[in-house]
Amino acid sequence: MHLDLPHLTFSGPPVDDASVLDRLPMALRAALEARNGCLAYRGALHVRGACLEPAWHSLRNAMSGAQSLQALYSQLDPECVPFAEDAFGDQFLLRGTRVWHLTAETGEVAEVASSVEGFFDEVLTDIAGVLGYEPTRAVNLVGGELVAGKLISVYPPFVLDAGDAGRSFRAVEALEVRASLAAFAAQIRELPDGATVQIKVVP
Repeated sequence: MHLDLPHLTFSGPPVDDASVLDRLPMALRAALEARNGCLAYRGALHVRGACLEPAWHSLRNAMSGAQSLQALYSQLDPECVPFAEDAFGDQFLLRGTRVWHLTAETGEVAEVASSVEGFFDEVLTDIAGVLGYEPTRAVNLVGGELVAGKLISVYPPFVLDAGDAGRSFRAVEALEVRASLAAFAAQIRELPDGATVQIKVVP
């Protein structure tokens, strides 16, 4: 398996956190040793790398500590490995050999592939099916390319009715988007479908 994905805009720095590779299936480990993560499809798909910096690209940062996905989403298995994310902050997680999709706005998790090899095969043959949207249309919302280290912040979130005003889209620091999505998911977790939600924007 290789990370020779279309429309690369960023390749990770050299591996400087080799011990994190021990948590990965052999195929993904070999891929990261050859290319230490990347941004593909003009930023619509981010595969993390075995590095300490930058923090937004670091597998270890996503796996442990205050910024980890497990810290942000308490329902996640502590052994899962968040190896990739999409342009809007949804996460792709390894649980054993299987790949799961975390919907960041709601915290819902669903299996999407039986192996990491199968996941990347699907990425190459049907990226719109894997992401749930056409990646070119997504990055066009913020100028045609998502800058390294940023994700698309959506207001109001997709899970809410946008009403007549519609939605706004901005490129925002990835770690900030990740934290805000997790906080939103935690606040709506117990609400029934159709509930009224009031969003207060705090400076």
